[in-house]
This record gives sequence, C-alpha cells and structure tokens, in this order.
Amino acid sequence: MGRHFLLTGQPGCGKTTAVRSIVARLAEEAPGLSVRGFWTEEIREQGVRVGFGIETVSGAVGTLARAGLASPYRVGRYGVDRESFESVAVAELEGALEQAARGHAVVVVIDEIGKMELFSERFRQVVRQAFSAVPHVVATIMQRPHPFADELKARADVTLIVVTPGNRDRLAAEIAAQLL
Repeated sequence: MGRHFLLTGQPGCGKTTAVRSIVARLAEEAPGLSVRGFWTEEIREQGVRVGFGIETVSGAVGTLARAGLASPYRVGRYGVDRESFESVAVAELEGALEQAARGHAVVVVIDEIGKMELFSERFRQVVRQAFSAVPHVVATIMQRPHPFADELKARADVTLIVVTPGNRDRLAAEIAAQLL
C-alpha cells in the first residue's frame, strides 16, 4: 500500500465526507499530529447550488467558483476565482510544506484535485511538492482522465481508492488507521 491516498469516484459519492471523517479521526486519535489542507463544499442559496467554497482544516474560508463570476477560468456555468483559491487553499498547502521542511510530520489533505483547482499552476506545483516532501497526502481526485491527475494516479507511492456511498465510512476508518 502506498503512503499517499487518492480517493476518486462519481460526484456525490462521498469523497468529501470521507476526507472530513479522516481529519476528524486524526484529530481525535492523534491530537499532536499536524493535519493541514482544505476541502470544498457547495454554496447553496435557497436550495440551489450557486458555487463552491473552500475551507481549510484550520477554518479559513474562501470561494473556489461561483455562477455568474466574471473569470477567464470557467467550468460549465461557474467562473473560477483563482485568486481566492490560491490565497486560501494554496497558501494552506504552502504552510504545510514549510512545516515539513522544518522537520514536522504533516498529513496534507486536498479536496479536491479537479478541473477548477487545476487552473492554478501554483496549485499544481504545490501538489507535486507535497507528494514528494510530506509523509502522507490524502486527496480526492477527478475520475476522468487528465494529464496532471493521471500523473499522480500512476505514482508508485499512491494507493488509488474508488469511493462509493457504501464504502466511504469504512474507508475513512481504514485510511485513518493507516496514517496513524
């Protein structure tokens, strides 16, 4: 089994739920362990999805994408807010790399490595560094083929796991146990 875990699967299968559960288990079972990273969540207004937000493990928040946002970076009806993404999520990952460089054991959590996030070259660079510099990365990753995503999936030190609603809770416990 590889030292890094990539979770993939259909949208809505529970990848983010699994990641959040892993982070909670690590906080409970290894309170001294440094866990850094972010997850994405839908932004809803009156029950309708209007975008995607970012939240770091430490609680910083930002916007990843929003319907109607003027941006040269687009996925469907969403304009990607690359500046917000980089100032919140990528900065959090850079902080994790700084900790690792000082000799701290760090688990990096990335939710997600997908089309919107990959508009950021800075994000790509930090992700590559994380996979080389920290003991463990737990990330969700797009299922569809993409050169950058495929490069990560093919690494010898990666365990690729397909998440389903039926296995997400069990997987979270198993991955947290591997990290401990």
